[in-house]
Amino acid sequence: MKNRIRELYALEQLASGSTFIHRLNPLVKILSSAVFIVTVVSFNRYAFARLLPYVLYPMLLMALSETPYSMLMKRFLIALPFCLFAGAGNVLFDRTAALTIYGITISYCVVSLITILFKTWLCVMAFLLLISLTPFPDFAGGMIQLRIPGIFIIMFEMTYRYIAVLFDEVFSMSTAYSLRSSGRKGIAMRDMGSFAGQLLIRSFDRADRIYNAMKCRGFSPRNIPQNNKKPETGDIAFLVIVCLPCVTFRFIDVNLLLAEFLGSLP
Repeated sequence: MKNRIRELYALEQLASGSTFIHRLNPLVKILSSAVFIVTVVSFNRYAFARLLPYVLYPMLLMALSETPYSMLMKRFLIALPFCLFAGAGNVLFDRTAALTIYGITISYCVVSLITILFKTWLCVMAFLLLISLTPFPDFAGGMIQLRIPGIFIIMFEMTYRYIAVLFDEVFSMSTAYSLRSSGRKGIAMRDMGSFAGQLLIRSFDRADRIYNAMKCRGFSPRNIPQNNKKPETGDIAFLVIVCLPCVTFRFIDVNLLLAEFLGSLP
């Protein structure tokens, strides 16, 4: 569990890099990631080929920011079961043949499943890159510049910051349970209810003490630090370089144009 806590904040440690991607204005990184995700999600479930150009964004961003691919891929595997369940229903209801490759018939259900997986990979990678390239205070400042209500920013920040406290409580309780149950691995089903109840009570008590300590240090939900850093020329250029191709790929079938161009060659 201690390793899980370290993995939880490993992405934030990557945000301390010194590449020019790390130094970009957080507002620009949030907007570019939002445009990328919205355009990817807007494609229908059979548009796998048209999504291929979008792979340039995460790949180039990982290369320019020196972000390890293995760390991001490990976190994508957490979301993989959910998108598999989302696409599994199409396998049962959509069996119409879509194309044939070397005598093998591929149905629309397979195409939709692959498209869902690919869209999920693109969106998760974009969000993970945003987190790994932006320190959390800067990320919160970017949300303030977008005029997101302060209460949502505080809730998001508190959940992210103090989820390790909850894990620490679970670790302490599970260790105590193990010592009282002759080293039994895991928690018995009959004790799961009381374990969850005690965890809830301890969490409320710990949260109350943390909040009182924060108030003693001058914290107030109404006094959220403002981020007045304005985008510079390089930030605007990055935003245009990312958003313009994303919108272009959405409304223009680049693969079809490329196929026509190659077909016209002698």
